[in-house]
Amino acid sequence: MKSNPTSTRATVVFVTTGSAEQATLIANALVGERLAACVNIVGPVQSIYRWNDQVQSDTEHLMIVKTRAKLVPKLEARVKELHSYEVPEVIAIPIVAGAKAYLSWLLASTVVPPREAIRSRRPTSKARREQ
Repeated sequence: MKSNPTSTRATVVFVTTGSAEQATLIANALVGERLAACVNIVGPVQSIYRWNDQVQSDTEHLMIVKTRAKLVPKLEARVKELHSYEVPEVIAIPIVAGAKAYLSWLLASTVVPPREAIRSRRPTSKARREQ
């Protein structure tokens, strides 16, 4: 594997959740809305962290989200909307190398497909002349 221009536009984002159900809900939203090409849900995992100046330990589920770098701000906003945590983990790491076919698929899966021409509710000038 070697670095290529496609890889610099691709990113992995880590998100943790308190349950498999919440991870599945968020993953379905991200992929369904084309903010992510793929989400792996790993868990349970044990997380040890500092919160309110105390060491905490919880069982969580780790989401490994593959997306475009430019979509990370929208992805983060969507995670915050759906997440139960006050401060959800959203950490983005650039992909520096990868299989070209996989990275091409990732980028193609996170592009909003071209929509059919949106027809205005107002008739076009040609349609008005034909009336």
